[in-house]
Amino acid sequence: MNKPRPLQLGDTIAIVSLSSGILGESFCTHQLDLGVKRLKSFGLHHVFMPNTLKGSKFLEDHPEARAQDLKDAFFNDSIQGILCAIGGDETYRLLPYLLEDEVFIEQVKKTPKLFTGFSDTTNNHLMFYKLGMASFYGPNFLSDLAELEDDMLPYTKAAFLSYFSNSSTRLISSSPIWYEEREEYSLNSLGQARRKHKETKGHQVLYGTGMVSGRLLGGCLESLSDGYSGSRYPEQKRIYEHYQLMPTIADWKGKILFFETSEETPSPELYRLYLQTLDDFNIFSVLSGMIVGKPMNETYYDEYNEILKTFAQRYQIPTIVNLNFGHATPRGVIPYGALCTLDLNNGIVLIDEAVFQET
Repeated sequence: MNKPRPLQLGDTIAIVSLSSGILGESFCTHQLDLGVKRLKSFGLHHVFMPNTLKGSKFLEDHPEARAQDLKDAFFNDSIQGILCAIGGDETYRLLPYLLEDEVFIEQVKKTPKLFTGFSDTTNNHLMFYKLGMASFYGPNFLSDLAELEDDMLPYTKAAFLSYFSNSSTRLISSSPIWYEEREEYSLNSLGQARRKHKETKGHQVLYGTGMVSGRLLGGCLESLSDGYSGSRYPEQKRIYEHYQLMPTIADWKGKILFFETSEETPSPELYRLYLQTLDDFNIFSVLSGMIVGKPMNETYYDEYNEILKTFAQRYQIPTIVNLNFGHATPRGVIPYGALCTLDLNNGIVLIDEAVFQET
């Protein structure tokens, strides 16, 4: 994978709204200000790309504007990193405006930049993976930099600060605390602490023993399933097939699949259906392992694991669950394409290479 360089003090971060345009709505102004303050505290400059704050309706109607912001961020030499505002549910609509642009494709290959976000941003990550650029399934602006507590959640803050370093290995640790999702994000919630719980499970080995290694590939489970099945948007499947975006069996061979579920906390029946979609494409038959994110609020935790274990056992896939990435808080970072080792005897997940280019 073509890797970006790590962030440095004084770098400029572009904020882009590639899916939902909610960051541009007036009711998010206090969160926008807070996120900017946090970026400045890290010694970073920022720029909102021209269409980022134009609001939900405009960006829903103009996927080409969202795509243009991403293009402009790559062509602007003063921008070193790209931070997604938030996820959504139809980022796939940007693909024709991006993958029909050979100049943009060449720019991505020539000048990789740090790109971070999660959820529906899976669509963007899969595009960058296809183009050979390493990206990061990690914090976004609205959910993480704009956390309404007096500071970012400690585990998430450490995850974001990891973008400034380039160690040869990285231990993906379990947070000692997990947090319930907020029900209220208004100005009245500014400074209010989340409900938190002591982590009593840590990384749980669902299946397997010993050690296995493989490169990381995955994202939000619903996004992955929708990409293969087209069950939510039939147009999405047509676009994906046209641009050959979804990883093939050859792409999945020997990989460690990482996935997590969205804030919609799908029912166990839907969870099984999403996994069955991956199975229908024979993905489980070629994996080296799986790592799975904690579900939001631990909803359906036991039910999900019982269902997943049937697939892990059937295909003898070493599997570790309850990692801190994706929609549940706090939120860590999973680097696409990085070599990862699972120690099933001790529940350890280790990134086995530097995730940025050597400087």
